[in-house]
Amino acid sequence: MDNLVHASAIVDAGAMLGEGTRIWHFSHVCGGARIGDRCSLGQNVFIASDVVIGHNVKIQNNVSVYDAVVLEDDVFCGPSMVFTNVHNPRAAVVRKHEYRRTLVRRGASIGANATVVCGVTIGAYAMIGAGAVVTRDVPDFALMAGVPARQIGWISRHGERLDLPRGADGRARCPHTGDVYTVAGGACTVQPAD
Repeated sequence: MDNLVHASAIVDAGAMLGEGTRIWHFSHVCGGARIGDRCSLGQNVFIASDVVIGHNVKIQNNVSVYDAVVLEDDVFCGPSMVFTNVHNPRAAVVRKHEYRRTLVRRGASIGANATVVCGVTIGAYAMIGAGAVVTRDVPDFALMAGVPARQIGWISRHGERLDLPRGADGRARCPHTGDVYTVAGGACTVQPAD
């Protein structure tokens, strides 16, 4: 499967693109960036040089993925969401040596216009609501919303809200797949349906 790079896009020498990756209008991928197979970068996307993107990642229009960000497989970045890499930026102070690493685990989704403050980990299959501001680590399968983002529930791998209590242990079944989710001690795990 061939890559598709729109004529208006720029892919610098030294960037690594996986098979079947598509890069749309006016996007820029810097040399050194590593992008996996079957990814889609929408219009006006910027990927810095110290970025690693897994397979099957979807980055919608107007997203900049700055240095020190890692997106694992199957991550979704909604339109105009924002990553940062400096905690206390000043135009007159160079802080490139102070970048804080951000990790978005497999299958997580980040909604449109959300902001991810640098130095956090977003857990596997977590879902960040549109417009939320993530300022601290997010557990696997957590459903987050607000400014700053707070956990408002649990979400399945399929993207279905789970009937699980916040702040208490419990079990629930994904209504779409039948997978069983268990919350114990504030952590959620999944047992695939037979």
